[in-house]
Amino acid sequence: MNVFYEESGSFKVGSIVSRSDASLQVDTQHGKRAKLKSANVFLEFSSPLADFLPSVDNLAEDIDLDFLWECSPDDEFAYQELAADYFGHAPSAAEAAALISRLHGAPMYFYKKGKGRYKKAPQEALQAALAGVERKKREQEQIDGWVGELKAGALPEAIRSQLMTLLWRPDKNTLEYKAFDQAARELNLAPLRLAEKVGGIPSVPAYLMAGFLMEYFPKGAGFGKYAPPEALPELPLAEVQAFSIDDANTTEIDDALSLTPLANGNTRVGIHIAAPTLGVPVDSDIEKMVLSRLSTAYFPGDKITMLPDDVVAAFTLQEGRACPAFSLYAEVTPAFEPVAFENRIELVPIAANLRHAQLERVFNEETLANDPGTDYPFKRELTWLWQFAEALEKRRGKYDPTRPAQHDYNIDVADGKVSITIRKRGAPMDKLVSELMILANSEWGRMLAEADIPAMYRAQSMGKVRMTTRPEPHIGLGVAQYAWSTSPLRRASDFVNQRQLAAMIRGEKPLYEQGNAMLFAILRDFDATYGAYLSFQDKMEHYWCLKYLVQEGINEPTATIIKEDLVRIDGLPLRLRIPGLPELNRGDRVQLALVRVDELMQEVELRYTGRLEQVAEAKEDGEA
Repeated sequence: MNVFYEESGSFKVGSIVSRSDASLQVDTQHGKRAKLKSANVFLEFSSPLADFLPSVDNLAEDIDLDFLWECSPDDEFAYQELAADYFGHAPSAAEAAALISRLHGAPMYFYKKGKGRYKKAPQEALQAALAGVERKKREQEQIDGWVGELKAGALPEAIRSQLMTLLWRPDKNTLEYKAFDQAARELNLAPLRLAEKVGGIPSVPAYLMAGFLMEYFPKGAGFGKYAPPEALPELPLAEVQAFSIDDANTTEIDDALSLTPLANGNTRVGIHIAAPTLGVPVDSDIEKMVLSRLSTAYFPGDKITMLPDDVVAAFTLQEGRACPAFSLYAEVTPAFEPVAFENRIELVPIAANLRHAQLERVFNEETLANDPGTDYPFKRELTWLWQFAEALEKRRGKYDPTRPAQHDYNIDVADGKVSITIRKRGAPMDKLVSELMILANSEWGRMLAEADIPAMYRAQSMGKVRMTTRPEPHIGLGVAQYAWSTSPLRRASDFVNQRQLAAMIRGEKPLYEQGNAMLFAILRDFDATYGAYLSFQDKMEHYWCLKYLVQEGINEPTATIIKEDLVRIDGLPLRLRIPGLPELNRGDRVQLALVRVDELMQEVELRYTGRLEQVAEAKEDGEA
């Protein structure tokens, strides 16, 4: 005797070897011995084992599900009852098995209620389920069509419009994702490679920018509608002629300087900082913008400003205007020792916006060491301020003329071509500005702390930089506290600190008092966002450095060892790890060979060919 039974959701047959009250031993049609629970057996039959399932399958195919559903009772039923009604006679074992198989395989039509018992689905539920099946069928047809196009090298318009989302923040439930993912797997390509293959990547910078905007500017980089700044309060006019020092592309001019001789032989140095907070009320549209964007995002060739152009234009320290500013005046002795400080909120006449490219030609280490006698605007003031800056650097304990020169890099992009220029860090105009900004940030931080007004400070200890609302030392700068306050047009931290400074100067209650939860929240958000913006800038600079290697045909770059296998490519702000480097010392120069550059994946492979001195000696020997 043979049995028809269910196991793991499917129907099988076997020949009975032995049986007990609760179980059976059977030999399956494949010759294996199995133990079954009696409760899993639906029926017994005597026809040949090998012919039974094919016969059942043929009979089941002829059973029309819609007709079967229509002739089923509304109440729960046993399969034997329905089989007798359907076939019009007591069903054979094969007919009964075919009906069970059909009922069991149609869960949309019939709900399983127990062994061999079923209940027909309500009409509404059945129609909804069938509609779902039809929808999925159409969706799969759409997916298959898109996959075919992608594999043929075409990019369907529906996927093109979603491509950057698919690459950066995919919703795996969408048809577009399913098609794109399926095509990538079938072609054995990474998604980004497939996007390139079908022409979906206009450029690597555009691809990187799309991901950045999606993450940090999901509504776009535009500003939308906002109420303009309010009219400024009446302010006294400062009796100075101030000037700023910035590169040619700077529009957010936050800081300017002035110099005034005093009757007692001392000099008054003015550090003047743009004052957007004077025209931006608390909880206004513009302040919400500041606390949303948190910083200007910089990257080669462009930037996304924290404030709209018209707001920047209203408060930037533009030459030829008297601009609202927070001024820190330092009285300095002839020995360059600050002896007194004074704060003012005022209108500051800006006489000039000096630009790096023009100024560096006449104001540099060489002209300061050996003055050629050439005159230029603010020469006396610049020379005195440079001397003061060196005194401030010594005062911080950071002056070290023997320290190896470090460099900053300017990366400019025009029409897809990149240029990279080097500027020595610590050049006179850079040191002049940086030292005076350090002075302002540290002194304003000290004053806020003494007034028990919290602010957003940068602190450094144990080599780690962090943000805090209380004054703590910044070991790297050599100051007791450092409150970012000198870039309120570009950083939310400085904007917030300016509000706190205004309260201190005016003797008013500060917007944020000690322990204010909102200040902590702003600090946390700013720190995370500022770090993310810097990371994006590094990523873009990395790409343009790779582009520069290819553009300039640099196949044998040289590099300087930083540590272990980490090197800095000479002439570029590019740090890379070179596998297989021998043991070398920090500062050693090495010769490398460019193996490949993959701009899309931002990968570069370099091979070590020798220490620079050894390579040079080998070339000389070869020539000899």
